[in-house]
Amino acid sequence: MSNILISLFAYFTDKLFGEFRFIKHPIIIIGEMITFFEKRFYKNSILRGLLLVLFVLSLVSFISISIYLYLSEMNDAVNIIISSFIASMFLAHRMLYDSVKDVLVSQNKQEVIAKLVSRDVEQMSESDIYKASIETYAENLSDGVIAPLFYLLLFGLPGIIIYKAINTMDSMVGYRNDKYENYGKVAAKLDDIANYIPSRVTAVLIMLLFKQKDIFSFYENGAKHDSPNAGHPITAMAMSLDISLGGDTYYFGKLKEKPYFGSGRIEIKESDVRKALSLRGKVDSTVAVLLLAILVTLQVL
Repeated sequence: MSNILISLFAYFTDKLFGEFRFIKHPIIIIGEMITFFEKRFYKNSILRGLLLVLFVLSLVSFISISIYLYLSEMNDAVNIIISSFIASMFLAHRMLYDSVKDVLVSQNKQEVIAKLVSRDVEQMSESDIYKASIETYAENLSDGVIAPLFYLLLFGLPGIIIYKAINTMDSMVGYRNDKYENYGKVAAKLDDIANYIPSRVTAVLIMLLFKQKDIFSFYENGAKHDSPNAGHPITAMAMSLDISLGGDTYYFGKLKEKPYFGSGRIEIKESDVRKALSLRGKVDSTVAVLLLAILVTLQVL
């Protein structure tokens, strides 16, 4: 029951306050662990990549479980309050929403979108920028909101922290390029496994909240993505907005051929981004209702 309360309070702490500026963000600390290992032991081999994963997960598991055990000795109310505060730092709906919304209001949209995506922004049209914004929101709704909440509910504070460590390793070394092709392979595969269920839950949630008739129709098209997970929430968003996302994109000066996700309008408008962002309020309500319903059910039982 405490995991449910912590999840509820953490979610709405993130909604109200977003990122706390007065303390060092734990994701930065995890990133420093990854960089520390890489500077000393990097070699583009699967074995070194495995050692990186073991190093980071061992440290993060020890720290997170130690915090969990320490807080468990406290008064229940104090435990829930502190745990909720810590857990909220591993949720990113407020930051994600604000970052994508900044694209709409900024005078230099290319500069803002460059902070959110790894693709080349110099050649982007306004439609391309809006498309990248929607894709970012859809994909990170899974990685930054639903997946961490999923692991927090299942495994408590250690669950959300360990998940974000896996996700951070993938975002830092999980690339198919000359430097990380082998070194980042274990981290990337582990991230694929960790996100398998949450990404599909996110896609179904998007379809439900936008009142689509066939809530599983995203699956076939979503499976065409290079990632076994990212394509599903992106396709669900495209179908819900009646647009097409994906398509050929430039990365590091090279054109990468990518399939389209969805079969609607290719020209993306500002109104499409605003409609995608309208999902935030619906997700907030759904999370609150579901968690409270579980809480009441457990109380009755």
